[in-house]
Amino acid sequence: MGVLRTVLTVVFIIVCIALVLLVLMQEGKDAGLGAISGAYETFWSKNKSRSREATMVRVTEILAILFFVLAIVLNINKF
Repeated sequence: MGVLRTVLTVVFIIVCIALVLLVLMQEGKDAGLGAISGAYETFWSKNKSRSREATMVRVTEILAILFFVLAIVLNINKF
């Protein structure tokens, strides 16, 4: 059981670091002044679901879920 806990702890640390890096690499959600005049509707804003940003958001969601699951599993024996 000790080996499994060690492996899960290492995976948890890797997920934590990856999650922090992905959150820091993402751009903000505000549109800036272009949203006032309607200039924000560009090709990239219309096809955002296929962009690199959308992929980063999806990976961030998956890592966040994995973070919570691993945190719960690692602390199950503490109760």
